[in-house]
Amino acid sequence: MRHPIETVSADGVKITAYRFVEKRQVARVIPAGGAANGAPLTHVISEATLIHQIGVELSGGSLLLEPGALQYHHGRIQSEIQRHEPGKGFLSRAVASAGTGESAFATKFSGTGTLWAEPSRKYFILGNMDAGDDLLLDDRAFYACTGGISLSTHRHASVAGILSGNGFLQPKLSGRGAFVVESPVPVEEIDVIELKNGEAVVDGDFVLMFSASLDVAIGPLVTGLRNALRSGEGLVYKFRGTGNIWVMPTARVS
Repeated sequence: MRHPIETVSADGVKITAYRFVEKRQVARVIPAGGAANGAPLTHVISEATLIHQIGVELSGGSLLLEPGALQYHHGRIQSEIQRHEPGKGFLSRAVASAGTGESAFATKFSGTGTLWAEPSRKYFILGNMDAGDDLLLDDRAFYACTGGISLSTHRHASVAGILSGNGFLQPKLSGRGAFVVESPVPVEEIDVIELKNGEAVVDGDFVLMFSASLDVAIGPLVTGLRNALRSGEGLVYKFRGTGNIWVMPTARVS
């Protein structure tokens, strides 16, 4: 059974994140002791794993969904393909798509009814944004947004960004409405760094998203090639200004 976790609403669209709890049988070998024939003692236990799903109620509004994410919908819902950054040509969109990991297109659903996206073992982070609160996302983090938000591509001015693991292009959300991003960790494991005319340095692999109002340079932690190799940190994000940074401290923990 689905259990609702969180809900956001905007412009005739209600988005809810749900959680399933899946029980599976797992055989574990206990090293201490053994069976009568000398074989290792084995216990079969039940482990709970989490599956998440997005459900959407449309009441005259519209939703942009990552291509291929639809499971089913019912009601009076119309669908169409919408390309991001319609003013750009095919080659420009293809380059941006390759650089950000996001598709150059999304599926737009409009009307009245219920829509379900495909279940995932990743986590969904839901939020609302106002005009002027533009966000830059980690590669492949975009999942869905309401019709008042547009998805485009941001180019980092830093030349070092070309060598970054996240590339020099990032998805950018602009406008007003509700949005959903995918995350490898749950929302309770995300730290929010609030900068007020301040500075922060973060390994790019741990950044989920950040305010587009921040000035950011992507480069080595320290100056000089030899010092950069000695630091072991590789390339990092160097933030400056006023805005928020959403950091995933446990992203690499298995």
